[in-house]
Amino acid sequence: MKKRLLVIHGPNINLTGLRETGIYGKETLEDINAEILSHAAAAGFECEIYQSNHEGDIIDRLHAARTEFDGVVLNAGAYTHYSYAIRDAITTILIPVIEVHFSNIHARDEFRHTSVLAPVCAGQICGFGKYSYLLAIDGMKNLV
Repeated sequence: MKKRLLVIHGPNINLTGLRETGIYGKETLEDINAEILSHAAAAGFECEIYQSNHEGDIIDRLHAARTEFDGVVLNAGAYTHYSYAIRDAITTILIPVIEVHFSNIHARDEFRHTSVLAPVCAGQICGFGKYSYLLAIDGMKNLV
């Protein structure tokens, strides 16, 4: 039976390809999602992708993931830096979560340097654009 993987895109990621293309690239989220799905399938995962701009919706999806998925790849966007509620959800679900970011958050604005999620995640991958997601999928193979 294939392992199930959930990829969650947080706020503003739906506008990837349009917003700050020098940081996030020019590919649309739909194009990136297609590559994520293909890479996940090649890695032996059944994969679902979810995007929300709403903190509570992301928390609800994480809660549901605990019984539906074997692991989560999460780009929480700006919530990374202050959402203790998402952090608490990660600690509650008891499946591995890998935090990802398109940009190197440690090389950007000072407020982006701190992730409140990283200490409760299995790992963090940032700075590789869309490849951050693909690297996380590869890493997840060793966790589930």
